[in-house]
Formats: sequence, structure tokens, C-alpha cells
Amino acid sequence: MTDFHHQLDTTGLICPEPVMLLHKTIRQAAGGEYIQILATDPATTRDIPNFCRHLGHTLVSQETLDDGSYRYVVQKKS
Repeated sequence: MTDFHHQLDTTGLICPEPVMLLHKTIRQAAGGEYIQILATDPATTRDIPNFCRHLGHTLVSQETLDDGSYRYVVQKKS
């Protein structure tokens, strides 16, 4: 998937900033839209799935990139 409605680059930020920025972006997104998040904080591997689970959004994908950073795709609940 390459067609994201929102791009969120949290590279270099540490907990809780990536999740706070995701929360802000989710509020601005329409239901069903996709958000791609780039992160370097290892805590996001726990925090972003928890965020989705607690708030009912879909974690479409979660991967560790070759440079050691993380990429997530979240779909806002409809």
C-alpha cells in the first residue's frame, strides 16, 4: 500500500510524543483513512499497538526497516 491519507514522521522523538502526535492525527482524519507512522523509539512497538487496541483503530502493518527504524500503518475506525 502506498496511498496514505496522512504521513506522520516521529523520527527522533521519544515516548510519549509519537503516540501523542498519532492521537492528534487520528482526530483530524476521517473514518477509514490510513496513517503511516515512521518512528525510531523502540517503545512504539508496544505503544502504537496498545493505542489501536484501546481506541478501536486497526493496526494494518508494523515493521522494522533496514535502518532499525519502525513503520506502522493505522486505519482509523469508521
